[in-house]
Amino acid sequence: MWAPALSLGANLVDDAVLRAATDEVLSRPVDVFLATTGIGMKGWFAAAEGWGVIDDLLAALGRAEILARGPKSVGALRRRGLRELWSPASEEFEDVLEHLRGRDLTGLRIVVQEHGQSLSMVAHALRRRGADVTTVTVYRVVAAEDPEPMFHLIDEIADRAVHAVTFTSAPAVAALMDAAGSTGRREDVVGAFQADVIASCVGPVTAAAFEMWGVPTIYPERSRLVAMVKQLETELPSRTSGQTLEVAGHTLLLHGDLILLDGSEVKLSPAPWAVLQALLVNPGHVVSRRELLASLPSGIAGSEHAVEMAVARLRAAIGTRMIQTVVKRGYRLAVST
Repeated sequence: MWAPALSLGANLVDDAVLRAATDEVLSRPVDVFLATTGIGMKGWFAAAEGWGVIDDLLAALGRAEILARGPKSVGALRRRGLRELWSPASEEFEDVLEHLRGRDLTGLRIVVQEHGQSLSMVAHALRRRGADVTTVTVYRVVAAEDPEPMFHLIDEIADRAVHAVTFTSAPAVAALMDAAGSTGRREDVVGAFQADVIASCVGPVTAAAFEMWGVPTIYPERSRLVAMVKQLETELPSRTSGQTLEVAGHTLLLHGDLILLDGSEVKLSPAPWAVLQALLVNPGHVVSRRELLASLPSGIAGSEHAVEMAVARLRAAIGTRMIQTVVKRGYRLAVST
């Protein structure tokens, strides 16, 4: 199910407003520049090119100490020949601010590129510490034009008809909660997330937006979409009545017809799948060749050689150490008994 919480494109601010902010930046030397998003930097540089002031802007920023929130903003800067002095491993803007908090900011001119939401409170806090702060707003994050898919998703979450929902930004979390409040189902949504529905976030910044609601979240160590999906592939089956076993140092997870080995899906043909199911009836206990033969799908040759072939294919798929041979008795999964 797909339900956009936010507008799909960047909502650029009025050209005159951005030009005025750019002129303000160029009016005096910049001591520190905070770059927060790649899309914001690209949009600002593109606009400056259109006005014919890109060289002036790059020169002004190039003379400043540049702090970048994450790799996307770093990439946008480097493509224009600018180099950041520091960027936090966490990719969190809060850590950029923390990097500044231990310093004397008196008299320093700081330019902050906003990240889609107003950073006026951040600017105010920096000014209280003596800094001269200019904020540059390139774009704003706004709600999706058609709210119906979001309303439908809210009903599905509240009714616990979905198992997980992915979130890729803190504003998306806020948009969903605002929409849930407008429909009178916010408490139902929060309750569902607290009990049955997984809130899967791309990183800690997005997850933090759920804290005020008391909603537990999961997020990967590396704030990337692929990492989020891989984590969910492992986490979701284990939350929905799957069977998880530690076998020979590996994690084997089964949910219906789905088999995951250390988070990666394993495909089995009918015979090895039948053997695995027989071994899982009582994990760690020996299953005789005769019992395994009886479990094989009909049509497979009725001999112990068919069992040996099925076991060999199962080992080829999940690893030889996971299926142990017990001499003269049969086979077992290599789990602790």
